[in-house]
Amino acid sequence: MKKTLGTLLLGASMALSSLSVQAADYTIDTRGQHAFINFKISHLGYSWLYGRFNDFSGSFSWDSTNPEASRISVQIDPASVDSNHAERDKHLRGENFLAVDEFPSASFTSSAVETLKNGRLAVTGNLTLHGVTREVVIDAAPIGEGKDPWGGYRAGFEGSTKIRLADFNIHAQLGPAAEEVTLILSIEGIRQ
Repeated sequence: MKKTLGTLLLGASMALSSLSVQAADYTIDTRGQHAFINFKISHLGYSWLYGRFNDFSGSFSWDSTNPEASRISVQIDPASVDSNHAERDKHLRGENFLAVDEFPSASFTSSAVETLKNGRLAVTGNLTLHGVTREVVIDAAPIGEGKDPWGGYRAGFEGSTKIRLADFNIHAQLGPAAEEVTLILSIEGIRQ
């Protein structure tokens, strides 16, 4: 039996719509503080300095049967940087680092998600920081998903990426061991 172009297009459309039904949109749970954007950077090559951004928001779309259709968008307030030391945080907000008066926001928007052989995900997207937008790849993995005790449904992920400060026009001289910062992400979302 010969299929017409119309029949093929209808079948393809139905297949695509059945895929999109399974995808779900999530809001990142920052209200319950079940999400974190942390960082670490070497201090003169002698130890690690850890910190985080306390204020951020975002959303993602996730379908475990079709991870490549996933997307994520996060907005970050760089003035919320917290390294557990008030004077250092003031310095980090200043013109030598985040320059929050001039660049009051940062963001990440995904452009592609690739499933890797080991079950991890390569999340490619544009990171905007210090007024510069560059493509980065986050090495991510799903942690789990399911119903929560409050009648909702949640999905969680972890990930990390390294960025060179100079790539984002941050030229503070802290020695060769401190040219890169590692971003460490723990994201839990509530299905909408």
